[in-house]
Amino acid sequence: MKLVKPFFALLIVATIIYSCATVPLTGRKQLSLVGDAEINQSAAASYSQLLSDPKTKVVAAGADAQRVKRIGAQLSVAIERYLQQSGYADQYKFNWEFNLIQSNEINAWCMPGGKVAVYSGILPVTKTDAGLATVMGHEIGHAIARHSAERMSQQLAVQTGGGLVGVAANGQSSTTQSLIGQLYGVGGQLALLKYSRDQESEADRLGLTFMAMAGYDPNEAVLFWQRMAAQNKNGAQPEFLSTHPTDATRIAAIQKEVPEAMKYYNK
Repeated sequence: MKLVKPFFALLIVATIIYSCATVPLTGRKQLSLVGDAEINQSAAASYSQLLSDPKTKVVAAGADAQRVKRIGAQLSVAIERYLQQSGYADQYKFNWEFNLIQSNEINAWCMPGGKVAVYSGILPVTKTDAGLATVMGHEIGHAIARHSAERMSQQLAVQTGGGLVGVAANGQSSTTQSLIGQLYGVGGQLALLKYSRDQESEADRLGLTFMAMAGYDPNEAVLFWQRMAAQNKNGAQPEFLSTHPTDATRIAAIQKEVPEAMKYYNK
């Protein structure tokens, strides 16, 4: 009996080690206990639920809606090309969708599998196509880095405890669906995922590179985040920035990353 617990502990450690994934570009290792197929299916269902909700005002026509779709298409093509060239294509399955939602919220997000929503309230801050590419590239960066799956995996590891090995080996559809709901607020108004500061910084780095690949000058990202910082003069952060790095910290980090992103700039 004394050998059971140590053996089980080692088995859990081994499971965690073999359940790691690597984030493209950054090379960071992350815990991955939730399969992409399962989480993408749940995310697609949640996205469809949101768009079909009578309370959701999807902007289907007009210049702004077309901008969101055009810039989204440019980003997705560039990202798919990068993944193909870098040997990651087999690890990602995206069914891209880009929609503009009428709302005063300064917000945007990308669900796993490439389901993107931009809220009209952020457009006065993005101003330019490059500003919008900054936002969309950042949010897609979260999806490419599998941040939501990573957060779910962390929650599963905590919630299941001794059952971690079983969770990693077998899909837990009901659990995944529940966590999707918790993370995105499905059933009501969807809110931006509450990522950690490290994940936010990683999404910033990925977003800079993706916008550069799509033909947008990464230097424009600095200007966008400076405009976002100006929104915080009253001391209250908009939803888009909650639990994120401070404005000064974020802008300084992005300025340091711009030279690297410029290497990918496809004018």
